[in-house]
Amino acid sequence: MVQVYLSLGSNIIPRKYYIAESIKLLERKIEKFSYKSSIYETDSWGYNDKPYLNKIVSCKTNINPYEILKIINNIEKELGRKIKTKKNKNGKYIYDERTIDIDILFYGSLILKSEKLTIPHQRLHLRNFVLKPLNEIAPNFVHPVIRKKISLITKNCKDKLKAERK
Repeated sequence: MVQVYLSLGSNIIPRKYYIAESIKLLERKIEKFSYKSSIYETDSWGYNDKPYLNKIVSCKTNINPYEILKIINNIEKELGRKIKTKKNKNGKYIYDERTIDIDILFYGSLILKSEKLTIPHQRLHLRNFVLKPLNEIAPNFVHPVIRKKISLITKNCKDKLKAERK
């Protein structure tokens, strides 16, 4: 079995409902989460919009990462997520508000880069809204690409956007 870490975020009211509902659905389809961070309220990253609630969850599973991605996409759609983030003509990401956003952060120490999926998540080390809750539940986890503990990556993160435990 492999330890999987997922991030959950919502900035459309009722934010807590979308996070709680996504956890319920994920646990039905993947596995009961053995670790759950606190909820953090965070500023929008990459654009100005309503604040997010964010949470990190983790479990051990035998489900492969592509199947997890399919489960995540179905849950996001079921909970009203309209579109996934896209890139503009210049290759910059276009962000949108969302009922729920679920990302695979880590799948054990797997390093995977395909057209559909990149693991570890390619920007997690730049974002306090991911690092702070992740550090709460997995400070000693070693990022397989950066090869540093989450606690050290969190400490050295340059992101100054608000990310406060709720």
